[in-house]
Amino acid sequence: MQPDILLTLSAGSVRPLLAAQDPRCPTIFAVPQFVATDLELRGLNLPADMLKGFGYTEIERLRDEADRAHCPVLLLSEENPIDFTQRTGPGWHQTLDRLRRLATAANRLGCPSIAVRASAPATDEAFESTAAGVKIVLKEIDKFELNLLLAPVEGLTFDAARLTDLIKKIGGFRIGSYPSFAHAYATGELEKTLRKLAPYAPAIAASVRGFDKAGAHDGYSLAECIESVQSVGYGNTLALDFVGRDDEKKKGGKKAAPVDIVAELDMARRQLAELTAEPDEIAQGADDDEE
Repeated sequence: MQPDILLTLSAGSVRPLLAAQDPRCPTIFAVPQFVATDLELRGLNLPADMLKGFGYTEIERLRDEADRAHCPVLLLSEENPIDFTQRTGPGWHQTLDRLRRLATAANRLGCPSIAVRASAPATDEAFESTAAGVKIVLKEIDKFELNLLLAPVEGLTFDAARLTDLIKKIGGFRIGSYPSFAHAYATGELEKTLRKLAPYAPAIAASVRGFDKAGAHDGYSLAECIESVQSVGYGNTLALDFVGRDDEKKKGGKKAAPVDIVAELDMARRQLAELTAEPDEIAQGADDDEE
């Protein structure tokens, strides 16, 4: 029997709806209820920049809205890479302050994890220095009892084996990974990368590029992604994250046709729900359809 996998949403996916003040999701405070009701998902991963300008009052209001919708914020992520190798001077003090503020916001949201990207070249020296820097940060945020997750990015952490070695070097039970389908695909070794990183991941970004008319996902198979993480016993959360596909970019000075993000996310949810369902749940669904 496979462990249960919880399907959630990376809130960055709905930025276009917020920008357009879509009636279904006009402000960030409406996001939890929209995610729970319209997308039928049960949690949020939140990019930290979506809280720009927020004070404690606004953060706690968002937490309350998430609680009411039964759609808690499970991860707060810092998108801008952080240099952990420079551990002296004003720059390092700014980094520590930045991460303390991130941890404080996560704590106010009732969020158990924060995710960051380590900016460093793929060298042995940067490896050792980054590990030392992350250890300092873990001590700084220890009072918040948060997990610190490393999301892969170009450079030191792009290679899955190198990232897992870094996590082992840092040590402790509050350090982990935050992989994504998109990163795994970009490595050219999708299945191997996901199998390597999933055991260290409280959450994985289920990157959604889009679907054709037949329902096939663009670029890579969602089924292969799920098979890869389930093969190592993964049973945490998958955060649907709409990233779009290459043909949606401007070509020849023309804009691509508008994308129905809600429809794309709904298609992803239905496919992932089926792929992660237990056999008896699938059978029950078939019986319901027959009725």
